[in-house]
Amino acid sequence: MLSFVKSDQPDALAALRARYRSVRAASLALAKPLSAEDQQAQSMPDASPVKWHLAHMSWFFETFVLVPRLAGYKVFDSRFGYLFNSYYEAIGPRHPRPARGLLTRPSLDEVRAYRAYVDEGMGRLLSQPLGRPARDLIALGLAHEEQHQELILMDALSLFAASPIKPAYQAARASLRRRAAACSSATDAEFVDFAGGVASIGADGRDFSFDHEAPRHEVLLQPYRLGKRLVTNGEWLAFIDDGGYRRPDLWLSDGWARARAEGWEAPFYWERDGAGWRAMSLAGLEPIDPAAPVVHVSYLEAAAFAAWAGKRLPTEAEWEHAATTRPGAFEQLFGEVWQWSASAYLPYPGFAPASGAVGEYNGKFMVGQMVLKGAARATPAGHSRPSYRNFFQPHQRWMFAGVRLACEPAVQRPREGHRQCCF
Repeated sequence: MLSFVKSDQPDALAALRARYRSVRAASLALAKPLSAEDQQAQSMPDASPVKWHLAHMSWFFETFVLVPRLAGYKVFDSRFGYLFNSYYEAIGPRHPRPARGLLTRPSLDEVRAYRAYVDEGMGRLLSQPLGRPARDLIALGLAHEEQHQELILMDALSLFAASPIKPAYQAARASLRRRAAACSSATDAEFVDFAGGVASIGADGRDFSFDHEAPRHEVLLQPYRLGKRLVTNGEWLAFIDDGGYRRPDLWLSDGWARARAEGWEAPFYWERDGAGWRAMSLAGLEPIDPAAPVVHVSYLEAAAFAAWAGKRLPTEAEWEHAATTRPGAFEQLFGEVWQWSASAYLPYPGFAPASGAVGEYNGKFMVGQMVLKGAARATPAGHSRPSYRNFFQPHQRWMFAGVRLACEPAVQRPREGHRQCCF
């Protein structure tokens, strides 16, 4: 990881203190619309209760920052290490993820008290001179908390979608509604051309980044084209109406098997409403907006759609190169939906995880995952960047993931039954 605070000067440390308070307050603000019952429940094994997220984020700071660095610090409750460790094997055993919803104790009030206790300890630590290792670790903890802030919204939506009454998380939260106007202005067949060549990919070391974004390295890109805008609900409806979920010739083998086994016939959270469709969002159950970007699709669905459209998904290097060199040529690179790439989540040349338990943060997951680029409407402001590497398993759908297409400069005639272009 790279340092967020690059100086020991008082102003820089004051900025770190302010950022800590802001990030921690944002987590509580996201939980505020949820009742204690909402924060206890777990909708599926991949999700976690909001109460667990709030406790885990504090456990991270207590375990990795306060215990080894603040003299005289005493852990809030020694049992919490087992309850709120996520996946750090070097720390010790942990409660199984699929059973986090069974943790009715500690109560939500006790979790809030735990957060306040950790915040008090962090306030004392942040009032002292700090070396670069401590500052780097705090920066990592804050970025980690921002990731869990997005997970809070993902998991709350999953929970409410499972409810027969389909409650809204926060109907008045306009920033979390789909914004159709920005993606409805693109004309047909709009792609941006890139000549290819040698490109530098990865974090440049000037600001904070996760370890897996480095080292910065060169890649050779062939000429390619990248879609100016995201694939829309209307285009996905055409895919559905053309039998896209019933045509094995469009799907990867794992995708076809998964779609059949789980009965996929539309994106996650879509449900039929007579002859049409509605979708569950953080604002509740809403009619599908054909002009809005499609969201909550898996990599397996994205790849099938791309095949149907006579296109492909971009590699992460193509996406990052485009976002770095010509960001103004595209709509909604950041802040609407994460965008699937065709790249497996693998280490960059020369990557080495950090020593100790913190080194388990990213490197241990470099198998069986695909990279997503950009950021979603639920991503905290300023959290993402062109080099950011989000990653999920190919079948997962509950995150805010959508599609931007790519193709070669001279598009070949598609196979019979495949579309030349969906735009």
